[in-house]
Amino acid sequence: MEGLKVSEASLIVHIHPSKSNQVSKSVLRELSTMLFTYNEVFDGVVLAYDVNSLDKCAKILPGVFPYFGVNLKVNLLLFSPKPDMLLEGKVVKLTHESIHVVVLGFASAIITEKDIRAEFVYKMKHGQEVYASNSHKRHVIKVGTTIKFLVKSFDEEMLHVYGSLVPDNTGSIHWLDKKLEVVSHSDRSIKKRENDGQPLMSDKDALDGEPSTVDTAQKLKKSKKQKLKEES
Repeated sequence: MEGLKVSEASLIVHIHPSKSNQVSKSVLRELSTMLFTYNEVFDGVVLAYDVNSLDKCAKILPGVFPYFGVNLKVNLLLFSPKPDMLLEGKVVKLTHESIHVVVLGFASAIITEKDIRAEFVYKMKHGQEVYASNSHKRHVIKVGTTIKFLVKSFDEEMLHVYGSLVPDNTGSIHWLDKKLEVVSHSDRSIKKRENDGQPLMSDKDALDGEPSTVDTAQKLKKSKKQKLKEES
């Protein structure tokens, strides 16, 4: 999924002198306060961190309370969605005007009616609200469906994504994967036949009445059988 990135950072964590005998725990506690909040410095929501190194030589900072600063290097996993990126999320609510989604278990997303492509129609199916495709019978979006959608904008303060299902490469992940499998299988079959040297009959040949490879093979078998009967 797009919108995720890893950033390496050099930080200074300020520790109170009373925690000088628990530096590691204090550092991790301070880092944990950054989780699931948008950080302007790193331009993203911090999802996880991994401490690479921790400087044992702390520097005492001047002030009323003599805090000391601990230098460390960390890898941060950031959620930073930008317009036109593709995100994945689970549908949690459907209405006639919108589709509501949760991304990565914490960020909310909404796709309004104007950003849902015309092929999807809101209806009740087996007592359940769904958005069903008029173009593809099995392409259905309902509560619990994992969908892929396009980012229009991201509200950093509310951690809210405004999305779109207008592009053809968006919709139910399950259906999109099945569609990709069919296309890939078809491509492999064509390549195999080409490698085997078997001629492919085009739609034009079929319309013009040209015999297919199967028809030709059957006629050859019949002619051989007829020749054997005449010789006997």
